[in-house]
Amino acid sequence: MKSLQDPVSVLKGVGPKRVADLATLNIDTIEDLLTYYPTRYDDFTPNDLSTVKDKQRVTIKGKIVSEPLFSRFGYRRNRLSFRLQVGQQVVMATFFNQPYLKKQVELDRQVTVMGKWDASRQQVTGTKLVTATGTPENEFGAIYPTNKHLRQSTLRSLIRQAYEDYQRVIPTLLPTFLRQKYRLLDRREMIKDLHFPGSQMIAKAARRTATYEEFFLFQLRLQAIRRAHRQEDGTRILYHNDELKEFISQLPFELTNAQKKVVNEICRDLRQPIQMNRLLQGDVGSGKTIVAAIAIYATISAGYQAALMAPTEILATQHAEKLAKVFAGTHVHVGLLTGSLTAKQHRELVGAIKKGDINLIIGTHALIQSDVEYANLGLVITDEQHRFGVNQRQQLREKGEHPDVLAMTATPIPRTLAITSYGEMDVSVIDKLPAGRKPIETRWLKDKQSNDALKFLRQQLASGAQAYVVSPLIEESEALDVQNATDLYERLANYFQPDYQVGLLHGRLNGEKKDAVMKDFQDGKIQVLVSTTVVEVGVDNPNATVMIIYNADRFGLAQLHQLRGRVGRGERQSYCLLIADPKTDEGTARMKTMVATTDGFKVAQRDLELRGAGDVLGAKQSGLPDFKVGDPIGDLKILQIAKEDAANLLATPHWDQVDDNQPLVLYLKRNQLETHFD
Repeated sequence: MKSLQDPVSVLKGVGPKRVADLATLNIDTIEDLLTYYPTRYDDFTPNDLSTVKDKQRVTIKGKIVSEPLFSRFGYRRNRLSFRLQVGQQVVMATFFNQPYLKKQVELDRQVTVMGKWDASRQQVTGTKLVTATGTPENEFGAIYPTNKHLRQSTLRSLIRQAYEDYQRVIPTLLPTFLRQKYRLLDRREMIKDLHFPGSQMIAKAARRTATYEEFFLFQLRLQAIRRAHRQEDGTRILYHNDELKEFISQLPFELTNAQKKVVNEICRDLRQPIQMNRLLQGDVGSGKTIVAAIAIYATISAGYQAALMAPTEILATQHAEKLAKVFAGTHVHVGLLTGSLTAKQHRELVGAIKKGDINLIIGTHALIQSDVEYANLGLVITDEQHRFGVNQRQQLREKGEHPDVLAMTATPIPRTLAITSYGEMDVSVIDKLPAGRKPIETRWLKDKQSNDALKFLRQQLASGAQAYVVSPLIEESEALDVQNATDLYERLANYFQPDYQVGLLHGRLNGEKKDAVMKDFQDGKIQVLVSTTVVEVGVDNPNATVMIIYNADRFGLAQLHQLRGRVGRGERQSYCLLIADPKTDEGTARMKTMVATTDGFKVAQRDLELRGAGDVLGAKQSGLPDFKVGDPIGDLKILQIAKEDAANLLATPHWDQVDDNQPLVLYLKRNQLETHFD
């Protein structure tokens, strides 16, 4: 019996070599082939030239009425021209740098030319030439993403063969009530109309159905994972409410309303018998660490251990120092576990963790090493969680008996990505900065204004402030004409001597040197710290009020926002100066965005629009899918509706026993997920 899970080798003409070629496009089964959708279509329907506007993309069909004229100019550049009779009109068709087309240009031959129309010259600059034996008029030609192993024509032919042989066994996955509600196609018709549409309108309707189906199936998997986690026996952390209130009242500042709201959400989860799986997101400096401290105190006061995993030693050390001060005089005993401990120190600390003598363990991925055993792990916190792979986070979770999980990130995540990447998590947001924080003034200067930036910096230093100066590279690179940290350090050291001390920090310094430079900066012995992006996380100096970023257009928006967040941590007005002469529209857009807003969520949304979802979080680490048809940014509304529909279906008692839902049940089983959630 035929099945969409059949290997592609069952198709005629697909031997071992072709199987290997298809595998390079992640096509292994008939279903993979049928759901390998086109990215666009070539419309071979001819335009009426009397209605075409100048510079418009056109398709024209006609008869070749002149011999081809071929000429070479410049290095490896050439031009092919010929006259084409289109109805009663004769137009010139010109192709650049496609010499192989000359063989197809014969007198009296009927051809279709696609290209850009030049109204004043009555000519078309061609991009594609199709002979009469190619795709006929009034048909849409599907264009697929391919590579050097497979040609478009081969892929089209295999997809057509697969559809003809397997169309009768294509199951419709979406339940009837959803298809009727949104007027969607059944799956067989959707697949046919995506690959072989007769018009733009038919292709658009099929794509609409495919987008909803793709989002719905993805959300169904995420919601199924979420419900499975909620069924696990979690740890009930029954902390003492009065004791926790007393701890909060001793803090040297009042929590913001946003912090109070988030603390309540987390504490409610801690007391539940199901495993917490919560993402805490907040802008740089919004006060996530103190929220984490309250959750840690609640956990430890109930007799459990807490572990906090940070991506770098600098950040882990900073957390340990900060939290040791917060918990001074309490029953919280802090241990710092990193790769730089001696064997003896490591052994002693691991022993104390196993006995339960250390109840707050802070560290890097050393926390998940096989020799680290916890006495009673109740809460796991990951900071800058997108820096860790899914497996590393899972390993830490498995160190205890279903400990509660809190993931923190200072990279604001737009709603689009929160729905796609973290649909299985509850999300808490701190969307207000602590009282007294002034917004950072951001200015964009061109390279020729860099001396103005240094004059401004001197004024700020004179008032007792400190500053960061960031450069993209450590040493000079011939490939990139950008300011490098070593040169910049020498230049600024000369410029400011003998009035102010300049320090240099970069990733190639060993841990001891890094620490020494950082300590001198924190203690005020260094006034200007020249650095690469190692300063992006883990450096906290409230006295630093100026951030200057050279070649700022070389950085992504998220990174620029993180760097800007290193200043503005005290009560004084802070400044961020971006020095850049962007060569691209995107670089200019990044500079304008940084000047326009200090709101991390707005910056993140703009970053998403400029770069696309996969690049913002890093597709591998974020688990963000590479959707085939859906665009999580442009199709956000469909994504939100699909999420609600998936959650509602899974919450319906005995949904998996309804006949109409059986294709979905099989789909989830194939994806190795539990399906009985009633």
